[in-house]
Amino acid sequence: MTDSFSGELWDSITDIYRAILAHPFIRGLTDGTLPAESFAFFVVQDGLYLRQYASALAAVASRAPEPAAMRMFARHAADAVAVEQELHSQLLPALGISAEEAAAAEPAPTNLAYTSYLLSIIRGGSYAEGVGAVLPCYWIYWEVGKELVSQGSADPRYQRWIDTYGGDEFGDVVRDVIAETDAVGASLSESERALVRRHFRTTSRYEWMFWDMGYRRESWPV
Repeated sequence: MTDSFSGELWDSITDIYRAILAHPFIRGLTDGTLPAESFAFFVVQDGLYLRQYASALAAVASRAPEPAAMRMFARHAADAVAVEQELHSQLLPALGISAEEAAAAEPAPTNLAYTSYLLSIIRGGSYAEGVGAVLPCYWIYWEVGKELVSQGSADPRYQRWIDTYGGDEFGDVVRDVIAETDAVGASLSESERALVRRHFRTTSRYEWMFWDMGYRRESWPV
């Protein structure tokens, strides 16, 4: 992509991103083959995820060495909660899911594993590791959103989700986090950069797994 640290990170997950675009959940959003039950399951799990992701962003904010980055991640933590509330207030009724049903849901195994990994890295690692761990959720959703916007969906429920992440407003948010990633990367040693790359790739894998979890409507085996 580029010689920047963020470009290096993105280049390290090209295989994962290709797999995401090829997944039947993603393809099904635009070609009409995604079962509504799978999308409904995903939306409920995404709501549970976003609450934990907001906690992760708040924790990253608390580790930020500069006030501007601290304010940015704190604002994004609040925005994650707001987006979850707004999007799901529209989508849940359209999917026939009550607020009580959504509130009673428990995280699926992949959801719990992903959020637990994020929080453990952020709380136990460096600020740079935390930024690398949260970045894929921003960046991959934006790239997927742009790809899906160009194709569109005949299902208004799917289109509403696509528009949330493929729009310019979300793009501006992601660009700011990418810029912060590059600023942080400039002062890292090669061993520190390698560690950030490892977290970035791991959480990118979890992004694929999350969509796969939704498609399969993953449940606990026992």
